[in-house]
Amino acid sequence: MISWGLAWTNAKIVNEYLNHYNLTFLRFFLGFLSLLPFCFKKIFNINISVKVAINICIASGLFYLYNICFFQATSFGDAGRGGVFVTTTNPLITFMLASIISKKITGSQLFNISIGILGGLLIMDIFDGGFLSLFSQDNKYFILCSVVWGIMTIVMKYGQEEFDSLLYVMLCYLLTAIISVFFVDIGEFSNSNLLSTKFLVNFFFVSIGAMSFGTSIYIYSIPIIGPVRASVFIFLVPFIAMSFASMILGEQITYNIVVGGLLSLVSVYLVNRNDS
Repeated sequence: MISWGLAWTNAKIVNEYLNHYNLTFLRFFLGFLSLLPFCFKKIFNINISVKVAINICIASGLFYLYNICFFQATSFGDAGRGGVFVTTTNPLITFMLASIISKKITGSQLFNISIGILGGLLIMDIFDGGFLSLFSQDNKYFILCSVVWGIMTIVMKYGQEEFDSLLYVMLCYLLTAIISVFFVDIGEFSNSNLLSTKFLVNFFFVSIGAMSFGTSIYIYSIPIIGPVRASVFIFLVPFIAMSFASMILGEQITYNIVVGGLLSLVSVYLVNRNDS
């Protein structure tokens, strides 16, 4: 969650160097390479069913769509507040999808998740700016991010029920990189600024840090603790995202951000305590 919180600020910075198609390709290509050493032996014994193969294709398509929206969103909108919006509405979407599919979500879970959502609304300062402010031009890509990630969480859960999780993640990264390559602008890679320390450091954290490390662990945890409990951990990200945005981008942290972040942490604790 720390790597994800930082990623919103990292993405805002690397958008200055490459377009979102090139950033998506590089992110997943590096993600695939970083996981390859851990899955190398497994590749020779791979046994994948048609069902899992279709699931990986769907998940990869969603991965691609999410990352295009992610880089677009951080380019046009505010990184800190966008990170808050996406990571507090995503668990609600995951909850609704899981509720429709399994009907195993309890009333106490709904109440506890609602506490986290309230925390997110406080961080976004919705009670002063109004709910319509969520759907402004700057925020439309963040809304898409939230919806796509919620759907993807459910899809990935079913894809790993009969398949090795780490290999699943690596194949998703590979296929997403292949999808991305068709939209790459090769000429843009000649930009000498790509060798700058600012770009290299921020792209390392947004790719190897947030995706290869953070997202891989998240995906690995989904079949173990379930999609709802896994998504609730995302409530940690808003407070982290705003903190990094303040330190690096100079965004202001107000009392509502602090209170909202604490409520989100309480939500994570209550959901996991009641489920344990």
